Amino acid sequence: MMPLPDTATSSALDEETARAELYGVLAQLFYAPPTAELLAKLRVAATEAPAAGGFLEEPWRALVGAARALSDDAIADEYNALFGGVGKPEVYLYGSHYLSGFLNEKPLARLRNELASLGLARDEAMSDTEDHIAYLCEVMRYLIAGDDVAVANLARQQSFFAEHLQPWSAALCDAIAQHPKARFYVAVAELTRAFVSVEAQGFDMLD
Repeated sequence: MMPLPDTATSSALDEETARAELYGVLAQLFYAPPTAELLAKLRVAATEAPAAGGFLEEPWRALVGAARALSDDAIADEYNALFGGVGKPEVYLYGSHYLSGFLNEKPLARLRNELASLGLARDEAMSDTEDHIAYLCEVMRYLIAGDDVAVANLARQQSFFAEHLQPWSAALCDAIAQHPKARFYVAVAELTRAFVSVEAQGFDMLD
């Protein structure tokens, strides 16, 4: 499990490590109902940033507050109500749905080609397709923290993010935020929206 970013000491953290950790946390939150261990860490996480006004401070505080306000079972039930069930889920977590209107379409094929070029492949034990938001967050975490500098570098991060995550993440966040059953995952969605915005701004500075 990825450690939770400690906002109280983030000034002492390497920025790249903090980015990778937050991608890891989002991947866990979106892939399955959060584990008791993850929720316990969220509930005791610091909510004060070292310097006031940090763009992620408010959405992070809201997420921690939502974790504290709801039980493990309530959060698991919410996850299953939004993203689980048999057949069509209430909210899709797959990029192809938002980019093309259908699952398993051309955006997924393009993603698989790029993953192959990165030397990555889906674990056969994973039932979801590679365009699941959790999988994409894990790829970004690898591109930030991986040891192979041929692929784990800013240029690859920028191109992967711009092609496969940025174009549809806001639509996913909107779908979650507007759903009447969403409480905890509204906070997850708003943190995701804010983080994607920060990442986009950071990548824009590279051009």
